[in-house]
Amino acid sequence: MPEVNVEINGRKYRMACEEGQETHLMGLAERFNQHIDAFKGDFGEIGDNRLTVMAGIAVLDELADAERRIALLKQDVANLTEAGQALAQEAEELERKFAKKMNEAARKVESIATAIDETGSANG
Repeated sequence: MPEVNVEINGRKYRMACEEGQETHLMGLAERFNQHIDAFKGDFGEIGDNRLTVMAGIAVLDELADAERRIALLKQDVANLTEAGQALAQEAEELERKFAKKMNEAARKVESIATAIDETGSANG
């Protein structure tokens, strides 16, 4: 199993990860460390444990926000899918009605044509 060295709050940690995930893990550690650095800038040196907890909570807050947005997007997709299905059904119904009207019109035209043919034959 591969291992990478990451630095969080000035301390180096050796961490194992799955094959091919080394760069991803280092990126995650860097993002986490950015939170710690931001809190250091805002609050100064308030203790390693406190900074780590605050950064962890900030990351979980971002995750919760992302999960909320994903849930809203899933609902939007479901609503759009439902609306699309309703429109498709409506279009099919309109197509059936149109086909029925076309058939009725075709029958009327055919009966008029037959009547004209019969009148022409009777006169000839």
